[in-house]
Amino acid sequence: MSFQQPHSDAPCLRFPENIGLHANVTIEVAVNMLARAAQLSLTVPYSWTFIDKPVEGQVVLIFLPNPAQFPNDGIHYQDQETRYALPASGSREIEVMEVKYGFVPNSQETAAWRVRRRYRLLKGGHPQITLVHYTRGPAIQIVPSLLNSPIRQYPLRPITEPAVYVMGDKAGQKVYPPGAGPPPPQGPMAMNPQMMAMNQQGMNPQTMGMGPQAMGMNPQAMLAQQNSNMEALERRRERERARERSGSMGGRPAPPRLDDDDSADEVDMISTRTLALTRYRRNHELMEDIFKQASFGNVVPSTPPAYSIFDKAELESKVAKLQEEVEALQTQAAERKTRRSAADDVIVARGHTPAGVEPSSIAPPV
Repeated sequence: MSFQQPHSDAPCLRFPENIGLHANVTIEVAVNMLARAAQLSLTVPYSWTFIDKPVEGQVVLIFLPNPAQFPNDGIHYQDQETRYALPASGSREIEVMEVKYGFVPNSQETAAWRVRRRYRLLKGGHPQITLVHYTRGPAIQIVPSLLNSPIRQYPLRPITEPAVYVMGDKAGQKVYPPGAGPPPPQGPMAMNPQMMAMNQQGMNPQTMGMGPQAMGMNPQAMLAQQNSNMEALERRRERERARERSGSMGGRPAPPRLDDDDSADEVDMISTRTLALTRYRRNHELMEDIFKQASFGNVVPSTPPAYSIFDKAELESKVAKLQEEVEALQTQAAERKTRRSAADDVIVARGHTPAGVEPSSIAPPV
């Protein structure tokens, strides 16, 4: 029998609000929760925390950079995780990952009855936001060799990492608790020799094919520290280039000058990518307001009249022709009327009753 292998015992980024206990989570409920979470995650930072021995019915919302690697939750599963995709409302597609027969080692549990289901939207949502539901399922006997086998090391280490935004324009920005500030920037001496050598050569470990596992760091820790390390390296390079340029032009090196962009608040709280994107949008909004007036101004486009599709000369000729036809018809009608009146007079003079006239209406001749 193959069992689910525990992953790295590292903290994960969890949505800070308590979702509560749910005896059952349907596909429709999971889709609605994930869709709402994608909107709330734009303005709510996620907190670093451990998932440890969750109770039955507990629901948590976490952010997984790599959904294939689920963090250790303190439960030993005697089964392999299965996954399948289902269509959902609104042209969405949801993926469900389920693992059964879990138990907490070194506890009073005598059967493996725990079930963990994970939901994430493959279409119509953010695939790295995962909804996790712990519930009860069919129970089996616990393998005796695993009953007291620890799944993780206790006690769990205290978490000092600040909360971080995972989506939107603030993605990567850290949120420190009140009264606490960012730690001082780490210099080259604070890095391990391998990382120091790469930074001196201007290399990024991930671009060189070395992932977080090769550097001895989990994906969540790398996500939290990547921005600060790369920004410190970029600032050092910019200062060195500025000193070189000023020294070559003036004959003597000028004192180092800190730009306005190197303020402590922006460097430690806002990533370079977020700052550049914000400035890009702001500049384009300003240019749009200027060039929109310069290009178009208040010019009102002229609308051609509705009768412009007709030819005036052609219409006048048609009207004249129709008038001639009307006059000819009127002349013919008048002639017919005159002839009919003359014929009626002749008939009356001869003593016959014209058609359509009563005999009593004709006076006898005197």
